[in-house]
Amino acid sequence: MDGVSDDGRDAVNVIGFIGSVFSPWYRWSGRGNPANNCCMNVATYGRGGRFAMTDRGSDALRRGRDFLTIGPSSMYWNGEELQIEIDEVSSPPLVSRMKGRITVRPIALTAAEVALDPEGEHIWRPFAPAARIEVDLGRRGRWSGHGYFDANFGTGPLERDFSAWSWGRFPTQDGATCFYEAVPRHGAPLSIGLDFAKDGAVSEIERPPRARLRRSLWGVARETRADQGYLPRQVKGMLDAPFYCRSVVRTQIKGQEVTGVHETIDLDRFAKGWLMPMIAMRVPRRRSWNF
Repeated sequence: MDGVSDDGRDAVNVIGFIGSVFSPWYRWSGRGNPANNCCMNVATYGRGGRFAMTDRGSDALRRGRDFLTIGPSSMYWNGEELQIEIDEVSSPPLVSRMKGRITVRPIALTAAEVALDPEGEHIWRPFAPAARIEVDLGRRGRWSGHGYFDANFGTGPLERDFSAWSWGRFPTQDGATCFYEAVPRHGAPLSIGLDFAKDGAVSEIERPPRARLRRSLWGVARETRADQGYLPRQVKGMLDAPFYCRSVVRTQIKGQEVTGVHETIDLDRFAKGWLMPMIAMRVPRRRSWNF
């Protein structure tokens, strides 16, 4: 899930991984047991921003139909909202406790499911493209804003099956619009635009033209969609890594100026082995856990 405060000053992103796809420890293990490389990745941006991504062993994993627990943090769906309880320690160089609760209240739930590759081995499931969130991280900040949550499922390494992808979600007056661009290593590229109405209805839209964004600080090439002649721009930096960039972007869709979360991943770059020790500095490994 992700969220941006109504005033645009703060943002948050939480990902529950079973098979931590960006973890060097998972790659080094041979990826034979996804449960043995699980993680609750938590990142906050703005006042007191921190990043936590601790790779944990299978002893730390508990899951059921309505909940996911990884070590000290958990997600729980109660039928109306997603409750996320966070209790993590942030990565170097800003090592500190991250503790609190995030509540995600969908405006509507969808049944949409999109195959991202020709073989259908990678699936995107946008549960709630339009939502409201409340964040309470104590001294790290309390705020509310617009949010989103989804899931991705895959049967193979991302860098084996794709060379790049780009995704964005933008709240609109009628709900939300999402764009997904994926470049499989085999088969035709995927390019899709979907409108999600406030009643949960989903419709494919004619995509506006591609529009370039400035490269990230690490030089990752980026683009999104925008009405003809409109120049989209980054209005808030979030995560900037050698192979990945997440940011808040402002663009224009069907005459409406919108601000939402955008990400780009360069999987050609991620496939390089020299990146793994760098990532390991930010992703510590903790094998054992006792509940």
